[in-house]
Amino acid sequence: MLVRDIMKSPVITVDTDASLSSVYSVMHDHGIRHVPVMRRGVLVGVVTDRDLRLATSALAAKPFSPQAKVEKVMSQPVRTADPLDPVEEAARTMRQLKIGCLPVTSGGALAGIVTGVDLLDALLRLTGVSTGSSRLEVGLPDHPGELARLTGLLAARQVDIRSVLSHADSPGRVRVVLRVATIDTKAIAQELRAEGFEVLWPPQKPW
Repeated sequence: MLVRDIMKSPVITVDTDASLSSVYSVMHDHGIRHVPVMRRGVLVGVVTDRDLRLATSALAAKPFSPQAKVEKVMSQPVRTADPLDPVEEAARTMRQLKIGCLPVTSGGALAGIVTGVDLLDALLRLTGVSTGSSRLEVGLPDHPGELARLTGLLAARQVDIRSVLSHADSPGRVRVVLRVATIDTKAIAQELRAEGFEVLWPPQKPW
C-alpha cells in the first residue's frame, strides 16, 4: 500500500496572510485538524488546531491576536511525503518526528495530505479486519520455509487467507497474525497444534 492509496485529495489550504480566526473557521467548517499553508501556490508551512489554541491561549507568555497572520504560528520547514512512498515509511516518519500529518507533494506541487487517522484506516485495510474474517496468531521459528509451511497447511484445508502480518517476537522467533475467511478458527487452531504449531490465538482451553 502506497501513500497515494490513503492520502486525502484535493487538499484544503490557507494562505500565509490568513488570520488565525479565519483558519480556525476553515478547520471547524471542514472537520479537519491540519491545514497546509501556501504562499503564491507554494507549500511553506503547516498549522494545526493545537497550534491555534496554544498561540491564542491566555496562558501563553505573549498570546497572539485572533487577527494575527497564520504565518506567525505555522510550523516550518515542512516535512513531506511522495505519493509513491510506502505507507509504513510515512508512518515511521510521523512517529519519529511526533507529527500528526504529512503533506504529499509531487513534482513540487501539493498533491494530498496524510494524517494519523488515515494511517489507522490503512492498518484496518492491511489487517483485513473489516472484510468478514477471523483472527489467527501463530508463533513460528524464524527459519526459511516456516511461514510457507503454515500457509500451505491452511491452503490444503481450503482456508482462504485475507491478510498476513508478522513481527519479530524474540531472538529466533516471529509472531504471525492472519485474517482468515472462516469463523471456525478453534477447529483450525486444533489442527495446527496437532501439526506442531504454536497457536497463540485463539487460546487453548485448559479443559
